[in-house]
Amino acid sequence: MTYRRTRAIFVKELRHIVRDVRSLAAALALPMLYLTLFGFALSLDVDQIPTMIRDSDNSAASRDLIQQFRGSRYFNIVGYVNNDREVERAIDQTKALMVISIPRDFSRKLPTGLETPVQLLVDGSDSNTASIALGYANTILSNYALQLRARGANQPASAYSGSPVDAQLRVWYNSSLESKNYVVPGLVAVVLMIIATFLTSLTIAREWEMATMEQLLSTPVRPGEIAMGKMLAYFVVGGVDMIVAVIAALFLFDVPMRGSFILLAVTSCLFLFGALLWGIFISSKARSQAVAFQLGALTSFLPAMQLSGFIYSIETMPIPIQIITYLVPARYFLTIVKGIFLKGVGVRILWQEILFLTAYGVFVFIRTSQSMRQKVA
Repeated sequence: MTYRRTRAIFVKELRHIVRDVRSLAAALALPMLYLTLFGFALSLDVDQIPTMIRDSDNSAASRDLIQQFRGSRYFNIVGYVNNDREVERAIDQTKALMVISIPRDFSRKLPTGLETPVQLLVDGSDSNTASIALGYANTILSNYALQLRARGANQPASAYSGSPVDAQLRVWYNSSLESKNYVVPGLVAVVLMIIATFLTSLTIAREWEMATMEQLLSTPVRPGEIAMGKMLAYFVVGGVDMIVAVIAALFLFDVPMRGSFILLAVTSCLFLFGALLWGIFISSKARSQAVAFQLGALTSFLPAMQLSGFIYSIETMPIPIQIITYLVPARYFLTIVKGIFLKGVGVRILWQEILFLTAYGVFVFIRTSQSMRQKVA
């Protein structure tokens, strides 16, 4: 591989990119579009849960309990219901995710120290949200019970009124518990994987369709030089996309950056190298833009979204699927980006992920060079 021939392919491809204004604009605008749409629309926070109250007791004690829920940011009291039919209708019409039913003898049982049940009716259609909502509600009820105990409402004055365990909570890395701090860095990795593959998956397929690849293969330029030259041209575009994505994460979504910008830049370059070459490999095998586009979506978009740990936790997946995720580059880059952004970790922690991205890039480059050796019969 010579620098002169590689540079010639690089300049040729870069000029083609610049002349195709619409494709270039799309390549630069798509990352910002994806980040804006997913960053604002995709939220893992469960708050402002629409809640209705069925207060059969209608006493000062029941209103005190309702105020505990009203004062929480996790619940939004949207109304009151009076009977079972109204409860069923509210949940069926999705007006309420949860109904809190306070029994008629609630205030009478509280001073006696007897068990005082409060019924929580939850729409379990979305099991994950329902489980989180139940957890929030149980926490509020437990804290309310402790407050009553502390005031001596459930025990004699001589009894111990405190809690036997004093749990003190401290959240690391994302102390505000905002999902955007988790989602947006993951989006940076996923968007780069998608854009990088789509950028290059059509380049060689287009040349096969336009019958210019035969002319290029008849020149002294070697297959590895063709792959490297084309990759470097799109690497410039991918680098701009990466910068735009990081700036958007920092200033548009206000995600904290606790790690090294240099390490983020180096690992992003490693990831782009492998992702861009993967797109060229697909393009060289497909020889059709339609097929190349479909293969690009199948091998980049779906794995990056579903198998990287971006949305679904890998630990909860079936064992065979967990094994497959080890072959998804986005999984490793996702770990790197989140580690740099949120935890501020360095090479000492992330060396395994960096090593995999390096090995992946070398492997894909070798396979791409081999696939480019095919000649027209």
